[in-house]
Amino acid sequence: MEKVPIYDDHIHLDPRGRNIDALKEFESAGGTGLTLVTLPYRDIQVSDAEDIRRSYNVTISMADRAKEMTSLRINTAVGPYPVLILSLAERFGIERAEKIMKEGMNIASDLIAKGKAEAIGEIGRPHFPVSAEIKEASDRILMYGMELASENCCPVIVHCESGSPELMKELSKMARSSSLDPGMVIKHFSPPLVRDDETYGIMPSIPASKSSLREALNKGQRFMLETDYIDDPERPGAVMSINTVPKKVLSSLSSGGMSYETAHRIGNDIPVSLFERKH
Repeated sequence: MEKVPIYDDHIHLDPRGRNIDALKEFESAGGTGLTLVTLPYRDIQVSDAEDIRRSYNVTISMADRAKEMTSLRINTAVGPYPVLILSLAERFGIERAEKIMKEGMNIASDLIAKGKAEAIGEIGRPHFPVSAEIKEASDRILMYGMELASENCCPVIVHCESGSPELMKELSKMARSSSLDPGMVIKHFSPPLVRDDETYGIMPSIPASKSSLREALNKGQRFMLETDYIDDPERPGAVMSINTVPKKVLSSLSSGGMSYETAHRIGNDIPVSLFERKH
C-alpha cells in the first residue's frame, strides 16, 4: 500500500532549536509534508522592513536545508507577523508601523513571485484585545496582503482570534473585497469548523487534538491539520509535539475514524491545490 500522505499545515523552526532534527522526527513518525511558517526570531529586532526581510531569509534558508536533508514536501510561508505592529507602533507611531508592515508584505510578495516561498503568512491581527486603532491598521495590512496574494495566485495564512462562523464570514468578506478567493485564505488555529455554513469558503487549519479531529471528521473532509510547533529550546513540544499530526492521522486510520480517501484529501489534495498552483 502506498504511503499515507500526512501534512502539517503550520510548523515553525528556530535556528536555536531542534530545527532539522525536529523535521526528521516528523518524517520518521509518518509525516510527508508541511508548511514552514516564518516567525520573528529572537536574534532579529525589527525596526524596518529590511529586518523583516532578514527574518524571511532565515525561514527560507531553514526550508532549503530541510529539503536537502529530508524527503518532505515543504511549502514556505513568509509575512509580517501581526503582533509586530504593537512594538513598532510603540516605538515609531501607528502610521510608520503600518508602513513598515506593508513594506514587509511587499517583500513577501516579491519572494513568492520569485519562487522562494509559496504563501503569505502568517498575517492578520493580534489574537488578543487591542485598541481600535491597532485593529483597524491590522485589518488594512491584512487586506493589503490579500490583494498581493490575489496578484500572486497564492494563499494567505491568517493569524487572529481563535475563530467562529462570524469571524470566518468577516474574513471571507475581506477576501472578496481584496479580489481574493476565500478558499485561498487559510485560518490558522481554527476550531473544527468544516461545513460551508461555518467557513464561508475559508479553509480551516485545525489543531490536531483528538477531539477536534473527531469533530472535524464528523462534519466533512475540507480542512487541514496543524500543530503550530514552535521549536523553542526553552519550551520543548510547544504548542504541540512535532509528531502529533502523523500520530493522530495514523491512529484515526487504524481505528476506522478516518478513511484513506479522507487522509489523502486532507494530507495531499488540499495542500497541493493551495500551495502548488500554476500561475
